[in-house]
Amino acid sequence: MIHSWSEVVTPEQTTIFETIFREAARKGISFAIGGSLATALHAGISRPTRDLDLYVKPEDKDRTIALLPDLGFSDYYDQLPYDRGWIYRGVSGDIIVDVIWQMANRRAVVDECWISRGPLIACGAKHVRVLPIEELIWTKLYVLQKDRCDWPDILNLLEFSFDTIDWRYLAGRVGEDLPVLQAVLDVYSWLHPNLDGRLPEWLRGRNGAGHVPAPENVTRERAAILDSRPWLIGSIQEEK
Repeated sequence: MIHSWSEVVTPEQTTIFETIFREAARKGISFAIGGSLATALHAGISRPTRDLDLYVKPEDKDRTIALLPDLGFSDYYDQLPYDRGWIYRGVSGDIIVDVIWQMANRRAVVDECWISRGPLIACGAKHVRVLPIEELIWTKLYVLQKDRCDWPDILNLLEFSFDTIDWRYLAGRVGEDLPVLQAVLDVYSWLHPNLDGRLPEWLRGRNGAGHVPAPENVTRERAAILDSRPWLIGSIQEEK
């Protein structure tokens, strides 16, 4: 995991974010960081971003939103309309701060588990929490649209943090949508057929993750196929 905020944001962003965190703490607002920053931290990848996603409980959303105008942020709705039922988007220059209190599809609202279970990360002189990996995967399960898909993020999260995931807890969060989780795990098991029973039997999808023996190099080959770029697939074929 990336442990320093400086690995994913610029010094200028750190200064702005620190100010937001300090003001939120001063008003007793609890929050956790999500979005690209949380994905970068849990997946061990550097993904520079200009967005800051603040997850707060519904009862704290109005107080959090009220912080932003005093810090130079205006409502992004005036530039690009968005659904205000689950998110508020503030913009200042090229930085966007999203205040989020429920999923876009209204499947779940942010509760204390979103806020308090995740790891701490240093942001300048402050330490803040990021979303737990289980909640991060949960919310990304439903982003499967023609113009955006977050499943590649989930595959990266599984690749880097597979053994840290509390599967019972995640399954409980997903609830009746468990087949959706099993579907993305089927894709991951196709990439990694030799999971050696690391995935609980009760969580395996219809393809039976972990039960299909495969050559050692199959993971790389299948990743190239899933990536779909012909030059990448060709480079692996040339190595044979």
